[in-house]
Amino acid sequence: MVTIGVGGNEGDCVKRFQTLFRYFQNHRFVDLVKTAPILKNPPFGFLNQNDFYNSIIILKTNQSPKSMLKFLLFTEKKFKRKRSFKNAPRTLDLDIIFYDNIKFKSKDLIIPHPHWQKRDSVVIPLLLLER
Repeated sequence: MVTIGVGGNEGDCVKRFQTLFRYFQNHRFVDLVKTAPILKNPPFGFLNQNDFYNSIIILKTNQSPKSMLKFLLFTEKKFKRKRSFKNAPRTLDLDIIFYDNIKFKSKDLIIPHPHWQKRDSVVIPLLLLER
């Protein structure tokens, strides 16, 4: 089971997230298990940008953490993600928050996500999933 943080603040994020949820429902690499409500949050890091929409999704997969990261980066590109600078506005941001009970660290992936406890955009949807 993989817990994914979903975020975005460019364009119609709610519609994009709904399309993303359907994409995961129909993809052969993953099974969509659960989605949290979509919430609106202020930006952090680079503050001069629109508010973000965020959610959490739970996926079931047999992919390794590195393969899952590659799949999520591919998915971001498919949904028109462009990386101009750190914390820049974006159409879609997908972060691995948890991957079962695995602890993993490499130069491009840390599991669990190192900042998840500090982000209301992650903590609040996680609490809503537990209801």
